[in-house]
Amino acid sequence: MNRWLTRANRRISLPNAAALLIAASLIGLILGFVRTQIINGSFNYGTNVTTDPYFAAFKIPDFFFYTIAAGALGVAFMPFLTDRLQKGDRKTVWHLTSSLLNLLSGLMVIVGFALLLFPGFFIRIVIGHNLGPHETHQAIVIMRLIAFNPLLFTISGILSALQQTFGRFFFYALAPILYNGSIIASAYIFRAHLGLVGLGIGALAGAILQLLFVLLGLVGMGYRWTPSIAWRSEEFKQILRNLPPRSIDQGIDSINSIVETNRASTLPSGSITFYENAYTLHLAPILLIGTTIATAAFPRLNERLSQGRPDLFRRDFLRVFRAIFWIILPVAIITFFARAYLARLIYKSPEPTIALVLGFLVGAVVFRTLYAIISRYFYSQKDTRTPLYVSLFTIALNIFLAFTLSHIYGIVGLAIAQSIVATVEVFILMIIMVWRDHQIFTPEFWSDITRSLSVTGFTAVTAYTMVKIVPLYATDRGFITLGSKLVLIVIPTLAVHVAISWLFSLEEVQPVIDKLKKIIFRPVRAIE
Repeated sequence: MNRWLTRANRRISLPNAAALLIAASLIGLILGFVRTQIINGSFNYGTNVTTDPYFAAFKIPDFFFYTIAAGALGVAFMPFLTDRLQKGDRKTVWHLTSSLLNLLSGLMVIVGFALLLFPGFFIRIVIGHNLGPHETHQAIVIMRLIAFNPLLFTISGILSALQQTFGRFFFYALAPILYNGSIIASAYIFRAHLGLVGLGIGALAGAILQLLFVLLGLVGMGYRWTPSIAWRSEEFKQILRNLPPRSIDQGIDSINSIVETNRASTLPSGSITFYENAYTLHLAPILLIGTTIATAAFPRLNERLSQGRPDLFRRDFLRVFRAIFWIILPVAIITFFARAYLARLIYKSPEPTIALVLGFLVGAVVFRTLYAIISRYFYSQKDTRTPLYVSLFTIALNIFLAFTLSHIYGIVGLAIAQSIVATVEVFILMIIMVWRDHQIFTPEFWSDITRSLSVTGFTAVTAYTMVKIVPLYATDRGFITLGSKLVLIVIPTLAVHVAISWLFSLEEVQPVIDKLKKIIFRPVRAIE
C-alpha cells in the first residue's frame, strides 16, 4: 500500500501529467455523460420533463464556490507556492496552504449555513416564480442537501493545488470520478422512494468521498496543517490581493449560468434541462482538452518565470497553444456534424432542441478551450486583474445578448450569446498580449495557425461525408447503435486530420505520427 501511494505521489513530467489528466478527465467526462443520461432516463418521460429543479438547485452553491474559493485553488495561489518551492522553503509552503485553507473554510461554513437556512430565497433568484410549487420545493430540498458542498470542494481544491505544485496529479485527477459515481449510484438507489431529491444525497456523498480521496494525496508529502492565518505574511497578503479579481472572474461565469437558467425557466417546460444537456455536451471537449492540458502546463509556465526565463516561458506557451488549437478544431467539427447523434445519446430519445442548441455552442467550444491556456498566460505572471476586467465586459455583453436573443430565438439565443461572448473574450485577451509582448505571436506562429485552419477544411468535408454515409434514423436507440455510428464518423475524420496535418508538416502532429510508428513497426517476438 505504501509503495503504491509513493508511486502515485511521484513527480511526473509535463507529457505524462497531461496524459494522466486527459485520461482521468475522459473517464470523469464519460461518467458525467452517463450521469446526465441516467438522470434523463430515470426522471424524464417523453414530453414530461421533470429534471428542471435538479439543475436549478446547483446554480447558487456553484456560484458561491467559484466566487469565493475557486480562484484561489490554482492561479492565484500556485505561483506563490512555486516560488517558495524553488527556494526549498517547504515550511512557508505549508504555512501559506494552512492559512488559505483556514480562511476560505471559515467563509464557506457561513455560506453553508446561509444555503441551509434560506434556500427558498436563493432558488427564487434562479427561477423566480416560473416553476410550479412542487418543482420549487424539490429544488429547495436538493439545495439544502448540498449546502455544504462548497466547503468540501474548497478543502479538496486547495489541497489539490498544493499537490499540483509538487507535480503530483494522481489524486487530483481521479477524485472527481467519485463525485459522478455517487450521483449515478443515487439515481438507482433513491429514485423509487425519494425521486429527484435522492440525487442531492448522491451529490453530498460524492463531495465527501472526493475530499477523502484527495486527503490520501498528502501521504508522503510531509504536509503539516496549522490552525492559524498568516495575516502578517507579505506573500499571503499578496495572495489575498490577487484572489478577488480571479474569484470574481470565476463568479462571472456562474452569473452567466444563473442568467441563462433564469431565461430558460421563462421558456416552455423542459428548457432548463435541454439547455443543460447541450451545455454538458459542449463542456466535455473544453474540459478534456483545454482545461487538462492547460492545468498540466501551468506549473511549468510558473517555473519558467520563477527561473527568470521569459524566453522559455514564451516558447512553452506557444507550443501548448498551438497543440490545443490543432486538437480542438477536429473535435469542434465532429461536435457540429454529429450533434444529433450526441443529443440522442445523452437524452436517450429524439430531442432536436438539444442538437440545435449544441450546434450553436460549437463556437464556444473552440474559444473556451483556447481561453483555458490564454488565461494562464496572465495568471503565470500573477496578473489576475486583466482577465477580470475583460470578463466584466463580457458578462455585461452576455447578459444583454442572453435577454435580447432569447426573446428572438428562444433557447437557441442563449447558445448564440455564449459563442459570441467566448470569441470576443479570447480576441480581446490576445490583443492585450500583443500590446504587452510584441514577440509573443511571431509570423511563424501565424503560419502554423493558418496551416491548421487549412487542414480543418479537409476535416470538415470528411465529417460531413461520413454523416451522409452513416445517417441517423428515427429508430436509432441505445449506446451500441449510436456509439457505433459515432465511431464510424469520428475515426475517419480524425485520420484525415492527422494525415493532412502530416502532409502540411505541422509540428503538432509529429508526436502522434511517432506513436503510430512505434505501434505499427514494433517488433513481434516469436513464442518459443
